[in-house]
Amino acid sequence: MYHFKIFIELTRLNKPIGFMLLFWPCSWGLALANTITPNLNLFLNYLILFFLGSVLMRSAGCIVNDIVDKDFDKKVQRTKNRPIASGKITVKHSLMYVLILCFLALMILLQFNLFTIILGMGSMVLAFSYPYMKRFTYWPQLFLGVTFNWGIIMAWAAVNNNITQEIIALYVSAIFWTLGYDTIYGAQDMSEDEIIGLKSTSIKFKENMFLFVSVCYFVTIISIFFLFINFFGLNFFTLFLLIFFLSLIYQLIKLRKNNSENYLSLFKFNNISGLLLFVSICSINL
Repeated sequence: MYHFKIFIELTRLNKPIGFMLLFWPCSWGLALANTITPNLNLFLNYLILFFLGSVLMRSAGCIVNDIVDKDFDKKVQRTKNRPIASGKITVKHSLMYVLILCFLALMILLQFNLFTIILGMGSMVLAFSYPYMKRFTYWPQLFLGVTFNWGIIMAWAAVNNNITQEIIALYVSAIFWTLGYDTIYGAQDMSEDEIIGLKSTSIKFKENMFLFVSVCYFVTIISIFFLFINFFGLNFFTLFLLIFFLSLIYQLIKLRKNNSENYLSLFKFNNISGLLLFVSICSINL
């Protein structure tokens, strides 16, 4: 039971916001693909596969991140009790978990067409490179956006076996969404990160965080608005999409209060935002 508890802490399975934020972009790509080539059984099947893949890859990514950051984690109040940093589990044991999780994720990936498999293998390179970015650039959140939303491209390719301008537009909008919410998340550790020499957009724009996140969310809203402009009307799609836009605006209103205790709750609120956009796209054919 003790080892199981350590595994849960190591993979953050007790904090589902991480794998949900990885899953929602996949669901958007699937939902958009399903509006063009409707197939309910395929849609539901792929939705389950992408959800499982998101849980497995996020879990593996968390372990790799903790291995890479173990020395930094010891110096940050929020992360010093993580299993590897605190010595509850060895790096060697942790790497065994990574291999098992990646193998299971590969088994899921092999259920798709060759193009999607190639895209998926490429995403693993991005995922395991991310932990190093905060050492070299103030833009690790941008790299995370590119990585975390790759599932949009994969989901579309799984159904249509191609890449189009529409799915690239949705992908770009999602990158800015991630850039915004992860800047909010990173604000929790700004003071300690600066002391130990780590970089982030939270630190780079700490004096203008509200403006920066506002620009990110504005780009997301504008991109999605023009992508779906032909579907607007008196329908469920428009209703849910407007609520999605309002969910981003709500975060900005709360962020303006500049309350450090508010950062984590605002970050988690994006789970609702992701769900709203998914429901919106699903309702296009209603």
